[in-house]
Amino acid sequence: MSKRWIALSIVITLLGLSYLASAEDDIVIRQDVKVPMRDGVQLSTNIFLPDAEGKFPTILVRSPYDKGDEKNGAAHRYAQAGYAYVIQDTRGRFDSEGRFDPFLTEAEDGYDTQEWVRQQPWSNGEIGTAGGSYVGFTQWSPAPLQPPALKAMCPIVTFADFHDDVVYVGGAFQLALGLGWGAMVTAQPGENIIGKDWPSILRALPLTDYATLLGREIPFYNDWLAHPNDDEYWRSATITDKYDRIQVPVYNIGGWYDIFAQATAENFRRMRESASTEEIRRAQRLLMGPWAHGGGGNKVGNREFGDVAKVDIGAIERRWFDYWLKGIDNGIMDEAPVRIFAMGINEWRNEQEWPLARTRYTKYYLHSEGNANSLHGDGLLTVVSPEEEATDHYSYDPNDPVPTTGGANLALAPIGPYDQREVEARKDVLVYTTEPLKEPVEVTGPVRMVLYASSSARDTDFTAKLVDVSPDGLAWNLTDGIVRARYRNSDIEPELIEPNRVYRYLIDLWVTSNVFLEGHRIRVEISSSNFPRFDRNPNTGKPFGQDAEVITAAQTIYHNADYPSHLLLPVIPSHP
Repeated sequence: MSKRWIALSIVITLLGLSYLASAEDDIVIRQDVKVPMRDGVQLSTNIFLPDAEGKFPTILVRSPYDKGDEKNGAAHRYAQAGYAYVIQDTRGRFDSEGRFDPFLTEAEDGYDTQEWVRQQPWSNGEIGTAGGSYVGFTQWSPAPLQPPALKAMCPIVTFADFHDDVVYVGGAFQLALGLGWGAMVTAQPGENIIGKDWPSILRALPLTDYATLLGREIPFYNDWLAHPNDDEYWRSATITDKYDRIQVPVYNIGGWYDIFAQATAENFRRMRESASTEEIRRAQRLLMGPWAHGGGGNKVGNREFGDVAKVDIGAIERRWFDYWLKGIDNGIMDEAPVRIFAMGINEWRNEQEWPLARTRYTKYYLHSEGNANSLHGDGLLTVVSPEEEATDHYSYDPNDPVPTTGGANLALAPIGPYDQREVEARKDVLVYTTEPLKEPVEVTGPVRMVLYASSSARDTDFTAKLVDVSPDGLAWNLTDGIVRARYRNSDIEPELIEPNRVYRYLIDLWVTSNVFLEGHRIRVEISSSNFPRFDRNPNTGKPFGQDAEVITAAQTIYHNADYPSHLLLPVIPSHP
């Protein structure tokens, strides 16, 4: 457990840009400057300036992870290059006043801070925003308000919607992320977060009982549990309905195993689709590597991708701002708008759009092997549509959930690609696999699972996971998803299901880019839990988060002419 927390702290340090700097740097530093917000709350801000006369473009970073001190290396490097560098503690964090309600006040606070910067005597009136994760959202959130000084953004591994991207995915609660991150950012002085009994805390039911085991409450976490529907509580923390108001060039950077992989790609796509002018639509960029939260390296989970996967993200950010804030023609706008890393062949490739225009969306249908009832999956995955086939069955017991074994995680669970064979041996995991491929198949883009299923319960979950199987049997997870039955049609108005009735479930497996090599096999796993990444559905159909009772659900998967369950893969032809 300690390694996972250490990894999280490293990521937060990187995203907060807290690098040590030399004391010999010839710059001017102003610490703990109080910047007033519209409601009178003052936010603590450090300012790094070139030791020279004049007005400068500004790099703005707004972070809940501590603005640090005078030794911020990124700040020194920018100031030495002729930028003002401003880093601020967000509301309620460290030296800033106010209450910390994650994400909810970042739009107005971000706008007010940018207006304050614009009016300073050292500012030339042009701002670029930087940082990742939460610090990426503090860039996106005020952008629809059109702050006049905002000229460019470089958000890394970040999201667009607080409800759908962070807290509830497919209607299921992101337990490990929400509770792990919430405990970390609200840790009390002297509190040993690493030493907590996390297995017991994560298994607490009802979910509100976590405080008894943690030893304290997390106020905003309780608010999250109280609002499972996408209601008015979340409205101020989304930009998904505001892309047409954003008038800024954006360089989006993400990773295929990042918790915000889907959101990063969607932010680019939506800006290219909805931005108000053709000039702004063309000024969008997307970089996706084989990384988890943080990015830039060549190893994630148990898989290495070679030195070719390494990228200097800081250098990209600097080139972006040099172009948009200083007018330096460094060629960055002559480069392809999309650059992606194709796993499997481990190569970078330039593209012109996302998703790729040449994509052939191909249905891979589930089949019972030998057209016989398969109580443990072991079925086939083919492009041939099914006719009359028997159903597949398994039991989902919330007391024995399928363990999270890699994937898009941040804390309290393994991160990235891992061998899935131990998971696939479970009786509550159905496995459908192609024959060995006679030629490579590239899958790049959004992945979806259309599942026809019934349950003995009034509410339950269904999960799907895309896996690359090597000739030796090694099974690497690529991407996965979940759907909570009551949210199958809407995350605003939940509807319980009728026991033993067949429903169509659309499971969003997010995005990936992988070449399944010759001799490899494409696999999909179907189950009903992924714990502790997601909370366990108790199967009772009672109001969310208030249930200590669990029941076992009998799940039935259909794949026939009437109910053609299939994996929808974005296949990229080898020859355009």
